[in-house]
Amino acid sequence: MGILTRFKDIMAANINALLDKAEDPEKMIDQTMRNLTNDLGKVKAETAEVMADEQRCKRELEACNEEIEKMQKYAEKAVLAGNEDDAMKFLQEKNQLTAKQASLQQTYDVAAANAMKMRQMHDKLVNDINELNARRDAIKAKIKVAKTQERMNKLTSSVGDSASSMAAFERMEAKANSMLDKANAMSELNKSVEDSTVDALASKYDATPDAAVQDELEALKAKLGVTSKE
Repeated sequence: MGILTRFKDIMAANINALLDKAEDPEKMIDQTMRNLTNDLGKVKAETAEVMADEQRCKRELEACNEEIEKMQKYAEKAVLAGNEDDAMKFLQEKNQLTAKQASLQQTYDVAAANAMKMRQMHDKLVNDINELNARRDAIKAKIKVAKTQERMNKLTSSVGDSASSMAAFERMEAKANSMLDKANAMSELNKSVEDSTVDALASKYDATPDAAVQDELEALKAKLGVTSKE
């Protein structure tokens, strides 16, 4: 690829677009700086060569113009001197120089156009480098903040997972507490049934009979000849 085509692409390139495509923008911006600085050296050398070529073409064109003007003046002098043959020779030389002038003018126009394009490329590249230098620290700072935010997002996600685990443990703990409460309640109920049975039996023997009933019992025993047990 020729240098003109190569740096035409550079002129059309957008530095921000290059950074957007980079996997690691921080490394990409440093690499871009190195590439652009290296390219600037090549553009300077090429621009200087093209501008020198323009100046050479310009000098040749100006020299040809001067010769044409000189031949015209000599032809006029020869005519005034009555030397038509000499005048014809000067005019023939002028015609040959005029044909050469057209070719030199075309060559100079192309060289001048190339020099202008190269100068535009050079200036564009210098502006890009200056802009990137001015923005490099700010861009790197943004990248650092973005990476920190990414790490925080991952930590936040991890904390969220931890909260979910805690909620699951809390549910298991609540279930265990419920099971323990039911077991304790059942134990209390069983104890209550056992105590009530013993209490009922004890009350059978602890109860004091009514006096009238006791007298009636004694009379019944006497009638039947039953001796009281001691």
